Amino acid sequence: MLKNLRPRGLALTVGLQSRCAVLSGRQLKDNEGLKSTSKSTPRERLASRPRRVGCQRRFASTTTDRRGAQSTRPLDGITVVSIEQAIAAPFCTRQLADLGARVIKIERPGVGDFARDYDTRVNGLASHFVWTNRSKESLALDLKAPRDLEVLKKLLHQTDVLVQNLAPGASARLGLAYETLKDIHPRLIVCDISGYGQDGPYATKKAYDLLVQSEGGMLSVTGTKDEPAKVGISIADISAGMYAYSNILAALMQREKTGKGSKIDISLLESLVEWMSFPLYYTFQGAPAPTPTGASHAAIYPYGPFETGDGGSVMLGIQNEREFARFCDIVLGNPSLATDARFANNSLRVQNRDELREIICKALEKYSVSEAVEKLEMAQIANAAVNTMQGVWEHPQLRARRRWTEVETSKGVIPALLPPGCVPEGQDVEGLHARMDKVPEVGEHNEKILKELGM
Repeated sequence: MLKNLRPRGLALTVGLQSRCAVLSGRQLKDNEGLKSTSKSTPRERLASRPRRVGCQRRFASTTTDRRGAQSTRPLDGITVVSIEQAIAAPFCTRQLADLGARVIKIERPGVGDFARDYDTRVNGLASHFVWTNRSKESLALDLKAPRDLEVLKKLLHQTDVLVQNLAPGASARLGLAYETLKDIHPRLIVCDISGYGQDGPYATKKAYDLLVQSEGGMLSVTGTKDEPAKVGISIADISAGMYAYSNILAALMQREKTGKGSKIDISLLESLVEWMSFPLYYTFQGAPAPTPTGASHAAIYPYGPFETGDGGSVMLGIQNEREFARFCDIVLGNPSLATDARFANNSLRVQNRDELREIICKALEKYSVSEAVEKLEMAQIANAAVNTMQGVWEHPQLRARRRWTEVETSKGVIPALLPPGCVPEGQDVEGLHARMDKVPEVGEHNEKILKELGM
């Protein structure tokens, strides 16, 4: 897609890590544990593997596939410098790194990105941090110190994309605003990520993910009518990171046509509100908002979790009248419900959801979860397990499609999910092969980068 992009400077020093380890004088196989279709989980395989020692890493802008042919990632040769912390900007730049970009993460000396201290759940490292920061180089700089700021500005001469999630106005004070940089670096793409954008009455308002969920209306459509509930992941941060990522890809393509860089202004609020378009349009011209319905769909019914007789739950969804008729006949054992005046179409089922829920739960109480799923499959009704995180670690579909690989950290190897769409290592098909390199320590690459800059 971006194969004709012209790099602007620093030789790319990233690539797939060499997978090597020595145990009792015997070299482990490169892809040991990655292609297994056994019933073991990613964590179990890692626990059973010998500890790697003396592992060396290979950095290159191109990689060699299993047939010995050269393969080039879409963003090989592109350098990204990111003044980032927390989730939104790091998630954006990690995806750029997945596609081959060299990402240099600017961190505070000593302490680094504060997301490093969110928790210690991954062998002493933070869960958010290991997810969003693999395949990056860490450059520790105090941007309030003139010498360190000069290092950053020198680095920009060899940079394609600058990402920053500083507070609005901070980049201008440091001389890093797009308006300041564009004359010096006319091909530079500058992406600012903030809570509410770089201007407007809320520009300087502090913003964290949960606060933006509240401000953007998300909490009005979650939980129940008695109590709202936050989304269990950092959805505002993640949405902003996704839009920053896609806008940067578009800006790189545009630069190939115009020869010019561009300014990108991403806000968490606008990113989340874009995803809120269904409830927004549902309330078009002052119409009443959907009532929060917990894990059930507010505007389609039945579509949500239902308890079974063994104390479990099954998630099911009905999308049309044909499905509802089959559901009533095969699962509920009451085909006449499909023509019941209370449930004759989706709007009526939503209106009378409490009555219908009681009927469904009464029918399902004689089944276990597995029996209920069997009935739903027989009726060709969409369904899903109400999974825990342990269930996701062990998910047979992810294992069968070889979606788990691994990355290095300072505390050892950890499992990592391949980016959606990327080809598993060793698979004999054309496609994107993601970089899955080490999660860096604070300032791990200072010496190397300063040497490249002649400083």
